[in-house]
Formats: sequence, structure tokens, C-alpha cells
Amino acid sequence: MHDSFPAGGFGAGNIDGVWQAVEDFRSRFEKRSGSRVGRGEVRLAVLALLAEQPMHGYQVIHEIEERSGGKWKPSAGSVYPTLQLLADEGLLTAEESNGRKIYSLTEAGREEVAGADPSSLWESAGSGTGFAALPKAGVELAQIVGQVARTGTPKQVQEAVTVLDEARRRLYSILAQD
Repeated sequence: MHDSFPAGGFGAGNIDGVWQAVEDFRSRFEKRSGSRVGRGEVRLAVLALLAEQPMHGYQVIHEIEERSGGKWKPSAGSVYPTLQLLADEGLLTAEESNGRKIYSLTEAGREEVAGADPSSLWESAGSGTGFAALPKAGVELAQIVGQVARTGTPKQVQEAVTVLDEARRRLYSILAQD
């Protein structure tokens, strides 16, 4: 039996332990899931959307999520303070309408966003590349490992161990590159 797995193999007693390890691994990354973007990117996204039409905060959040294909959903805790800051800077105005603040760009706000290309924001936000993709890929791998551990035959489990050993070696070789 491989040294990375329990000495007793994947008998009924060890499957629960493997599954718990998979769940622990997944939950560690879920807490950090979603794309983290810089404050300047939230600012640019808000300005770009308001350049198209006036919106309230929830619309801004929803529109960012939709344009990024669901990969970036900024929190209200990042959007609303950004809206307030932009208003304080004179880049937008807020008007009450049906109990909501509707934000519109001022002329200074239009100048600020002029020439910016917000399409790169929607494409790159959580695009499945870089650091954001690694935890997701790891969680997906851990899930299938757990499934093989629970339902696989002894031969399938051994094949999975071989695949994981090779993947580990290849990952180390990536780190070893210049």
C-alpha cells in the first residue's frame, strides 16, 4: 500500500476518514472561493457600468456577476463603500428613487472612465487562470479521489494511487522549472 494512504487500505473503516479529509480540504478553499480582485478593479467596474446607465448598488453587483459569467460577485461590503467614495470624490451623484439610491456619473466621472477598457475586467475576473483556479482544481480532484475511495474496486483504487503519484511528481517538476 502507498505511504500516502492509510496503512489498512481503503476498507470500510478508512473510507470515512478519507471522505472527511476531502471535506476538510474542500471547506478550507470554499471559505476563500470566489475571485479576489483589487480595490481599483471594483472602482473601475463601478465606473464602467455607470457610464452605460444609472444603477443602484444591487444592480451593480448583479451586472458584474453576470458579465463575468458568475466568476466575480463583489460583496455589498466592497461595492457600497466604493459608490460612497466615488460620490465623495465628485465622480457620481446619488438620487433617491423608490427607497433606493440610483447612482449616475458626473462629468468628472465620465472623464475618469474615458478610455478605460472594462471588458478586460469581465474576462479576467476569476477567469479560471492563475491562483483562483488552483484551489478549485484541487477541490475537484479531492472530490473524485473520495468517490474512488468510496466506490472503486481495489484495482481502481490502485490505478488512482498511480495517477496521483504521477500528478504529484509532475507538480514538483513544475515548481522546479525556472
